[in-house]
Amino acid sequence: MQTIPEFLLPALSGSNERILGERGTDGQWLFLTAAELLTRIRAVAGALSELGVIAGDRVAIIAPNSVDWIVVDLGVIFAGCVSVPIFPTQALDQIHYILADSEAKVVFAATPDDARRFSLIAPKGIQIISFVGEGTESLGDFERRGRMWIESEHVEQQSDPATRNAEDLAVLIYTSGTTGEPKGVMLSHRNLTSNGRSVIEYAYSHLKKGDAVLSVLPFAHIYEHLAIFVYLVKEFQYHLTVPENVLEDLRSVRPVAINLVPRICERVIAGIVSRARSSGGIQATLVPWALAIGRAYMKTRFEGRSPSFFLCLKYFLARHLVLKKLRKRLGLDRLCQGVSGSAAMHPDIALTFASADIIIYQGYGLTETSPGVSINRPEENRFGTVGHPLPGVEVRIASDGEILVRGPNVMMGYYHRPGEAPIDSEGWFSTGDIGFLDAEGFLSITDRKKELMKTTGGKYISPSRIESAIKRSMYISQVIVVGHGRPHPAALVVPNWDLVSQDFGLEYLSSEQIAAREDVRDFICREVYHNTIELAPFEQVLRVALFSRDLTIEEGELSPTLKVRRRFVESQYAGLVESVYALEIRSRGDARP
Repeated sequence: MQTIPEFLLPALSGSNERILGERGTDGQWLFLTAAELLTRIRAVAGALSELGVIAGDRVAIIAPNSVDWIVVDLGVIFAGCVSVPIFPTQALDQIHYILADSEAKVVFAATPDDARRFSLIAPKGIQIISFVGEGTESLGDFERRGRMWIESEHVEQQSDPATRNAEDLAVLIYTSGTTGEPKGVMLSHRNLTSNGRSVIEYAYSHLKKGDAVLSVLPFAHIYEHLAIFVYLVKEFQYHLTVPENVLEDLRSVRPVAINLVPRICERVIAGIVSRARSSGGIQATLVPWALAIGRAYMKTRFEGRSPSFFLCLKYFLARHLVLKKLRKRLGLDRLCQGVSGSAAMHPDIALTFASADIIIYQGYGLTETSPGVSINRPEENRFGTVGHPLPGVEVRIASDGEILVRGPNVMMGYYHRPGEAPIDSEGWFSTGDIGFLDAEGFLSITDRKKELMKTTGGKYISPSRIESAIKRSMYISQVIVVGHGRPHPAALVVPNWDLVSQDFGLEYLSSEQIAAREDVRDFICREVYHNTIELAPFEQVLRVALFSRDLTIEEGELSPTLKVRRRFVESQYAGLVESVYALEIRSRGDARP
């Protein structure tokens, strides 16, 4: 088994190919060559050694994605130290907890202001370096000192001077804390390189050196963190972007590969409709109609039925007028490997994209599995599943439906929590997810084991299954289903404020004022009803309440990976939950405003 430096070096050594880029202040793409990247990585590794940081010491990174983030992360790993990625959106008390629990010796922050903010809550003795700025606390000066140390110590430019064992800890990444204190997941070099090789061989073998890829998900999440290693080893032309620029950068880069989460996919569809509505005229009606027809046509085929003559005719028109143009307009005309992970995506979302020849492949993994467990791919893709297990990864289903995983990608354990890792004596890791393998080996996820709810009628309900169905509506941004110990489930909904305000002519009102309107609530109720009507009767949502604002990370309602912290929200909004069950049940009706 290889260490991460051994895994990366063949692609980085001596190459003058442009390999890693981001937008500069003037909006132009600025690139590092592979050789320049390796020089900077080694400078960071040298500076850590000069500072007295030794192999095995933990070094934290608290910053948004950037080229500097990758330089520091790999510099830490090349020095034989342990990288501790932390979401910059994390609450300060959780950042303090992670820094203290990990016993980090050095912290890298994005700006001097961030560095000062973190210094107020960091344990004593931690040195904080900022990516930008000047002086001894800046990354530029840190790298300069590293280069000088390498020259003065006559250090050979070898690959991995401090890390000799693939079983050594490489990355300590903390779970997002949806249910309690964050846990430090210990991932070794072996965990990450074995998973990286499996992903490359199984899912990226058809892509070639120099292909353009776009990175939008946070590096502090293991999903995109592993992608750093995969993209560099494959020698792609690797572009970094941020969520607010993703639509513009998709058109600029025209990537062949991108990692996504369902929320981004949902926002893209909502954005297409919103722009069409804003433009007015025939587009305001035609685009939503075409998307609905495309979804209906693909859903019919997905279910193994033959589309009717009239549906085929409408789909022909929808493709000619709208759908076939979307790939190019979105910058997805070269996309071969768009992979959605991190959370469940309703098949209807994937089928809507598929109607425009944009295939989104679903995969599955956890922080504890480095993360890849399974993935769909062009050769074998089944909508509604998360694909076949990766090479070297074993999956089986326990008697209670829980998914168990075994392989070289399974974590070493939880930091400072010996014996707490749910790994049995045979190496099987209990994921906490419920699912099944079909006759052809495709894995499907149905829910989290601890989140199943039981109604007073004795029925077990999967909230994520219902939420996924509800979020098909472009008018709904966020939703949490409640109902444990109740007669039936209810939904607490955050509307898509932009679309609702456009359709109701309420652009002049605040979100709180919009949520208070009876006509808006009635409309959202009908959207929820119509999107759950295909579920079992005991799963259908008959009661709906609206939040008056978006759920946020800052208020503790979302994890840094944008998952709803279910227990926290149910506790904080107990009054809203009670009020929704006191509401009169609305009748189903026309879902148009």
